[in-house]
Formats: sequence, structure tokens, C-alpha cells
Amino acid sequence: MQVLKFGGTSVGSAKAIEQVCHILKQYKPAGQYAIVVSALGGITDKLIRCGQLAEKGQEAYKEVLQEIEARHLDTIRELFPITAQSSQISQLKKKLNALENLCDGIFQVAELSPRTLDKIMSYGELMSCVIVAEKLKQQGFSASCKDSRELIVTDQQFGHATVNFVTTNHNIAQFFAQNTSDYVVLPGFVAATADGETTTLGRGGSDYTASIIAAAVNASALDIWTDVSGMMTADPRMVSQAIPISHISYVEAMELSHFGAKVIYPPTIQPVMSKRIPIWIKNTFAPEDHGTLIQDNEERSLPVTGISGIQHIALLTLEGSGMVGIPGFSKRLFESLLRERINVILITQSSSEHSITVGIHEADMLKAKTAVDSEFGQEILEKRIEPLQVEKDLCIVAVVGDNMKNHHGTSGKLFGTLGRNGINVRAIAQGSTEKNISAVINKSDIRKALNVMHETFFETPLKQINLFIAGVGNVGSKLLEQLQQQEHYLRNELGLQVRVIGLANSKHTLVAETGIVLDDWRTQLASGAHLSTDDFVQQIKALNLRNSVFVDNTASADIAAVYHEFLQHGISVVTCNKIACSSDYAYYKKLKDLARKYNASFLFETNVGAGLPVINTLNDLIRSGDKVHSIEAVLSGSLNFVFNHFVNGTSFRQVVKAAQDEGYTEPDPRIDLSGKDVMRKILILARESGAAIEMDEITNYSFLPGACLDAPSVADFYETLDVHAGHFQGLREAAAAEGKRLKFVARYEDGKASVGLQSVGVDHPFYKLEGKDNIVLYSTSRYKDQPLIVKGAGAGADVTASGIFADIIRSARL
Repeated sequence: MQVLKFGGTSVGSAKAIEQVCHILKQYKPAGQYAIVVSALGGITDKLIRCGQLAEKGQEAYKEVLQEIEARHLDTIRELFPITAQSSQISQLKKKLNALENLCDGIFQVAELSPRTLDKIMSYGELMSCVIVAEKLKQQGFSASCKDSRELIVTDQQFGHATVNFVTTNHNIAQFFAQNTSDYVVLPGFVAATADGETTTLGRGGSDYTASIIAAAVNASALDIWTDVSGMMTADPRMVSQAIPISHISYVEAMELSHFGAKVIYPPTIQPVMSKRIPIWIKNTFAPEDHGTLIQDNEERSLPVTGISGIQHIALLTLEGSGMVGIPGFSKRLFESLLRERINVILITQSSSEHSITVGIHEADMLKAKTAVDSEFGQEILEKRIEPLQVEKDLCIVAVVGDNMKNHHGTSGKLFGTLGRNGINVRAIAQGSTEKNISAVINKSDIRKALNVMHETFFETPLKQINLFIAGVGNVGSKLLEQLQQQEHYLRNELGLQVRVIGLANSKHTLVAETGIVLDDWRTQLASGAHLSTDDFVQQIKALNLRNSVFVDNTASADIAAVYHEFLQHGISVVTCNKIACSSDYAYYKKLKDLARKYNASFLFETNVGAGLPVINTLNDLIRSGDKVHSIEAVLSGSLNFVFNHFVNGTSFRQVVKAAQDEGYTEPDPRIDLSGKDVMRKILILARESGAAIEMDEITNYSFLPGACLDAPSVADFYETLDVHAGHFQGLREAAAAEGKRLKFVARYEDGKASVGLQSVGVDHPFYKLEGKDNIVLYSTSRYKDQPLIVKGAGAGADVTASGIFADIIRSARL
């Protein structure tokens, strides 16, 4: 004998019921079939709504009853020819009349007891059962209908009754031994007490009904037909990359169902597991799909079979020095929860016996707080223990797998993954069988947690990186171009799927959780929202995507001022904006500390030397134990370009304007020419060397006359360059007379830093520095006779974008 269960969506419409008949025709004759059906999809919720409205004295319950009636009448009229409808409608009307009388009574007394609610809810299955049985008969099946309440006997715990298996198994075995129909259709979910009062087996209880019947008759298989193709490695609504699980053990399925996998009702597995009856989970609407087979475990290579999560969890913590070494505290805690019928989902206790923590459903937390504080009232009064601590807005995520016990490092991999993504673990539980590792986290992190866990255990080798980019001018647009160009390489060579989720410029923001199509990003951004910096930051934090990186291509102080919000939320920051790292030392230090604390990357290689490995080289020296004695550098590509092209016959104004036109200077060239930009860069290098130095401690030997610096506008500034042309010409001629060249040099030595224009001779490494190149000389304990030199293009959108790109990749691989 086989038992088949069809869920609410599988019998949710006339078309779906016809599909059920089609599926049953594919089964080869193999004795009897028990067909367990749920109510038509959504009907149970409407029935509950009827009772609730009636209890509140709201006549709207009558409208809901009419909706229920119309739904069933429409289904009958679509399924059956007119000549066969009258008997169906007559049976339906009898049940609906009884239901209406029941609701009218609730309306009159304004009370809805659990017993009455069970009776109301039972009508969904009772009505669908008759419809499905009659349709099978019409299709030529030898079919009959049997009320499950005449077979399954329970206690009087209405709403979630406990089955009396001795009586129930006898009733079921006796009935099927005497039954002559090939197909028996039974309503799921419903049962009855020994006195005949209607009870229910809990929401999802139709699965349980089918399992009870299968175990009682020693069925060859239990097939559960639903609207998904089996169990998945994760909830596909949360994890889009979830994949079907073809085979799974009874214990694994039970663990996953308890931890939120809604494909199968948790109690379903126990009755058939004891009889080793296999369970197939199949898709009614894609019957050719393999589905999931639940049976005894078979050898698998992967340690984890699936991941899952439970939302709306509260943690209860009982602690106090008075608990240490005193037996009975745990017993009293659990008994106080038992008296209130509060289900404990997770338990963890410190080895010091100083505290015990349990997880419960959030809806029960106030009831639990009252019960536990009452139970331990005397100890709390005597200050031997603390009042019960309650934390809400939590959830549980879990990895499940029979094979975890044979693989070292599964726990480490799990918690390392969560930690790297800034997800704080509040409590941990692991069974001694090592089939389940559970962690309690903030419920706002559940989507991110499930995705990074799935990525870690199921999605090798691709790692998804989610970018939010502020600033899409010269550098930003080049970065997007490079990301698009390198997409194939990143996937195939580095195992990275880099998605641009957010873009922002000074006017618009664009956010797309599934990724922005880079072919048309300009058009999309132009029609984006008008959001402030704070709004954009909040949007990024609210999305809470795994492996998030914020990229700042601006020179905005406002954006630099919010880096800490990203880092303390576990979001990495990559920036070419020098403001944050050259601001107050306290803020620079705070950002570095936050990055370490929350396992986020804070990378700013392009702050100095654009795409040159200036900062990384310095970091490598320091980390390996070297000590920096001095740094000498030409750090402004724009200034180097200016002085390399400031030759006889060319005015200083012409050269500066040419540098601006080439994009080598800021829109206001004074930022470069004043030396302020170079001051920031040498400040950053000094700090990365270990110096706690501030900007105002750097000496600036400016070559610009005060009138040039104080000009009211950029246009006026250019006019002052003409006025002071002789000054600049004198600087050039003085250097040329000595056979030297002008270079704007930054220096750090003995804890002091300075910047200024210098004349360097032919024997100096800076003399032959051409174009917009930068050069840095590191004199260290290891490189004291011959300094370590880093040299190359130090300005330009392409090289700066490539440096940012490299930092993004570095952040992904740390």
C-alpha cells in the first residue's frame, strides 16, 4: 500500500485537482492507495478569520463565509458537468450551513474557544476531501471518502492534539483491511478525541496525518506532493542560489524541518522513520522533477546537507552566583516554562554553571518572564540570582548534516564566515551527535547569514561581492568600465562574482538589490532617486548584503565622515578620497580599529600614488618587522607634470592650464599647487609608518605667492599667475643655472614631515622623473644603504581606477 498526500496548493483549484488525477494515473496498480488532502489553498486562514471576526462581534465574518462558499462552488462547477454538480453542491451546502451556525453561535456569545476553533478549521479538509473523491470517481478510479476523525484518536489538547497511537493504529489497520476501494481519500489535519470531539494536529498537520496512516499500514512509501520540487539547501525566498536536495536522511530532514524548512511538517517524519518507510517530496506542478527522497542515510562527500533558520526568537538567560554547584535550577526553569506550555527551541549553558540560556518563540517571552521570575522570586529577592534577562529581535540559523561529524572544521568555517561578514553570534548550540550547529543572531542579519553560509558550504568556487560606489566621474566611470571588462576573468580565474548594487553621484542614487546592468548605468542613474548621503548610507545598511564593499571615488568630506558607519556594520571601505585618513588622527585610528574589530577591510592604496603599490609596500615592510627611518617622495603627479613642462618659452600659467585640461589637477588647481594635497599624502605615509602625527605638524614651504592662494575664484587665480610670472620664471632659471630641476618633494624623518619645492641635481633619483610620475624612497633598517624605490604613473583616471579595483579584489580575498 502507498500513501500520498496533496497539499493546499495541489488541490487549490479545479485545474490543480485535475493535475492530481493525472498524477494518480501514472502510478502503477500496487494495491490500495490512501490519498490525504489538505483544504483548498488559503481556506484554513479564511476559516480562522471567520471565527475571529465572529468573536469580535463583527458581521464581516458572513462576507468571509460567502467567499469560502463561492470558492468551493466555483471549483465544483469547473470540475464536474452540470449533471454531476447537484449532489456535490448539496453535500457542500450541508457543511457550509453547519459552519455558519457555528460562527453564528460564536457571534452571539462573543467567545472562541480552542475546541470551537478546531471544529471551524476542520471544515476546509472535510469539504476538499469530498470534492477530490468525487472527481476521482468521475475519472474512473475506484474511490471512496473516509473521515480521518473516525480513525485518528487524540487527547483534548485542542489546536495541537497528541495522537493516541495504540488506538489510532488499530483503527487504521482495521479499516484498510476491510476497505474494498482502491483509492481512499481522507482529510488531513483533523482528528477526534475518544468522545468524538474534533481536534487538529497543528498547522501543516496534513503531512502528519499521511505519516500516521503510512506507519499504521506499513506502507511501501509516503509521497508528499506540494508546490516545490523537494527540499532545498536553503529557503529559496531568502537564498536565490538554493538548490534541490536529491537525498536526505530522516534525521537531517527532521532537523531542517524543525529549523524552519516548511516543505515538510516536523512531526511527519517520526512515525515513518521507525518503520523505515521512505518519503518522497514531489512537485505537483512539475511531477517529472526528481524531488527529495528521505530515507536512511547514504554516504555523501559534503559535510552539510542544508541550512535553515527560525525567525522571531527570544533568548532567556538565568544567571547568578547562587546557581553554581546547586542542583535543581535547570529543572525548575524548564518546569516553569512547561507549566505555561512554552516550547524551548535551543539550550546552552556555561560550564561554570553561572548561567543558562534558552531560546523560545518571541510571542512567549512576556509569559516566560513572568513565570520564571515568579518561580525564582525568593532567590531574586536574596540577590542569589538575577531577574530573568530577555532579549528579542533574534533568530536562529543552523547548518545540518549527518556527515559533519566526519569533517573537521565545520564549526570554524561557519563562525568564521559569520564573523567576516560582521554578524554577531549571541548564543551557540551543537548536539552531541554533531548533526546540527545552531547560532542565535540578530534577526536583521538572517538573509545575509543564510546567503554567506550557503555560499561557504554549497557555492564553491564563486564568491559574491556587492559594491556600492559613490562618485562616477572620471575615476568612477573608468572603474565601472574595468569591472565590466574583467567580469569573465574574475569569475573564471579568481572565483569572484562582483556585482554593482548601488551608484551615487552628486544628484542621483541608484540601488538594485539584484545588481545594476553596467551596459546602461548612466541612463539608469540619471533617472535614479534624489537621496542625501545619510539616506544612501541607511539604504546600504538596510540591504545588509553579504561581502559588501563601499567604494568612495569622491573628494567629499561628508562621505569620508560616514566611513565608520559602514565599518561598524561589517561593510568594507575602499577609497581614493584622502580626507578620512588625513583628518584628525583620532578618526584615522578609529577607522583602523573598527576595521579590525568588525572584520571589515579599510583600504586606501590610491590615497598615495594612484595605482602604485606605495602603501601596500610600506605595510609589508612594517608587518615584517622593518623600521622606517625616512621617506622622501614626489607625490603629486600634477605638480611633477607642471614642473617637467615648465621650460623656457612657456609661461607658468600655460603649463598649469594644460595640466588641468588633461585632468591631472583638481578643478581648482590651487589644491595641488598649494601643496595641501601632498601634505595629506605624506601625512598618511607617516601614519602608516606608525607616527601619531597631525596635519598642522607638517611644514609647508609654499612656492605660490599669497595673492595666488587668496584669489577669489579659479579665473582670478589664473590672472594672478600672469601677474607673478616673473616669480615663477625666477625659480626655473635659478634651478637651471645650477644644472638642476624643480621637484615638489615631501619628506618624513625623525617624526617630522615637510613639503616644498626643491632643486635636485642629476645624481638624485628624482632628477629624471618625467611626466606625471610619482616616486617614493623608503630608507629603512633593511634598506639603509640603498633605499627601496617605488616609481610610476601617479595620476590619471585609469591608473587610479585600477588601484581601487585592486583594493576591491584585496578586500574580497582577505
